[in-house]
Amino acid sequence: MSEVPKRENLTIEFKSDKKTLSDSVIIEEVVALSNTDGGSLYIGVEDDGTITGAQPTHRETSRLASLISGRTVPPVPARVELVNEAMPVVRVSVPKSTAIVATSGGKILRRRLKLDGEPETVAMYPFELSSRLSDLGRLDFSAQPVPDAELSDFDPVELARLRRIVDTYRKSDKTLLDLSDEELEKALGFVTTVGDKSVPTLTGLLLVGKTAALERLVPTSEAVFQVLQGTDVKANVTYREPLLYTIEQIVSSVEPWNPITEVPFGLFKDPVPTFDRDAVREAVVNAFGHRDYSMLGRVRVVIDDTGLTISNPGGFIEGISIRNLLTADPHGRNPRLMDALKRVGLAERTGRGIDRIFEGSLMYGRPLPDYSASSSNHVSVFISRSKPDEAFVSMVTKENERRSSPLPLQSLLVLDALKQCRRATIEDLSEDIDVSSTQLRQILETLTEAGLVEASGQGKRRSYMLSSGVYKRSGKTTEYVRQTDIDRVRYPELILKLARTRGSITTSDVADLLHVDRDRAYYEIRKLITDGKLVKAANGPKAYYTPIGRP
Repeated sequence: MSEVPKRENLTIEFKSDKKTLSDSVIIEEVVALSNTDGGSLYIGVEDDGTITGAQPTHRETSRLASLISGRTVPPVPARVELVNEAMPVVRVSVPKSTAIVATSGGKILRRRLKLDGEPETVAMYPFELSSRLSDLGRLDFSAQPVPDAELSDFDPVELARLRRIVDTYRKSDKTLLDLSDEELEKALGFVTTVGDKSVPTLTGLLLVGKTAALERLVPTSEAVFQVLQGTDVKANVTYREPLLYTIEQIVSSVEPWNPITEVPFGLFKDPVPTFDRDAVREAVVNAFGHRDYSMLGRVRVVIDDTGLTISNPGGFIEGISIRNLLTADPHGRNPRLMDALKRVGLAERTGRGIDRIFEGSLMYGRPLPDYSASSSNHVSVFISRSKPDEAFVSMVTKENERRSSPLPLQSLLVLDALKQCRRATIEDLSEDIDVSSTQLRQILETLTEAGLVEASGQGKRRSYMLSSGVYKRSGKTTEYVRQTDIDRVRYPELILKLARTRGSITTSDVADLLHVDRDRAYYEIRKLITDGKLVKAANGPKAYYTPIGRP
């Protein structure tokens, strides 16, 4: 049976071997795959997927593996094997490199998709090297000196703004206030020494540089704030100023477009904004702190009828994906820049600003922040415009009061998942939440002990759902009872369960529970009355029924 894919893509390359493929072409394709996302090179396959077979010289797998290792720098540990018994094809499996790979002749190549969606191998240009090294965590571009920059490019007004921000934010490093401007610039990595001269770093220019200097030396620092209502553009502001100013302006610009909803908290009602303010600030800071400043493009903050989108050039760095955003060790593309933003108080000091972004939605039972529109070239987060789930807010608030501390983020994720899927096993939850089964089991047991979750079944079949108490407090006891699979044989059991949970039921309650019409619901109630399990407690339009005896 053939093990050859049907067509090429970014990680799959076909090469014809009818005229004996040259060694140099093989090496170049291996280098390109390794410098991109890794993948497989198939020797003996035409561009259209037709299998024509590899030449005998290339079927010597150990020789080819040695050739690849000897003519790549650093050596690529490719795995070479024969596939497709009918007409042998050589498959070269290439791992993604954690460094920049070149041919022994000095060529550095990568793969990309053309406009028609077909892959191609192209040269990696010098300006792309720093971006690639940043993605791999091997270069802090933000700590590099900026060519042609002078200390006079720093703006005293922005240094004063920095001091004000440090003084304002609770989590800032207050020791910075005791430093002179020169000491402050050194402490935050705004300058570096080149020869015997102090030169501004990218971090220094980005945070306190003069606008004219940024436009001349760092044109990639640009940002835009937009508000769209339908097809109407209500706001469209471009920022070319230093980041401290830009971040403050964008965050404050969101406020007029951030309506308030009053949500009950115990005996009182608190105003809750549509977009959590802390989450917005963290998302904006992350966009500037983690963007790729070697790429053209700009940070975009867009509010429209569906929600808020914040995007920046530069994809997730090596080791970070949508799947592990909340669990991966916190590290970024621009460590020097993010460290400065943390110390002045704008970014989360723990490096877990992403947690704050998710908490801003989870605390109010809203849809989770959506990173699915991100790609290898940009990161995009969408925060939905939605009302708070008052029942979920009540549940979380009461549990926080009982614990005298906030619920951990992972517990909120589990509660949110159970709210969405109603009932789930640990295996089900593992598909949505990137934590180990052991940790999930511990979280669920803790939530069960707190009375927020109920469990049923044993072993792998053990499943979990929000508890009856949670549904009762939210006025959704019908939904709670409906979690068990409904079939006609179990109608009496489900009706009695609802009656005992609520204390009484009506014909409408039963019709809603079983998804049947009122006549069928009344028929089922009459059977339970005849069996002596329900009693009619009132007549007429307000008739209701109460259970007899104990469960």
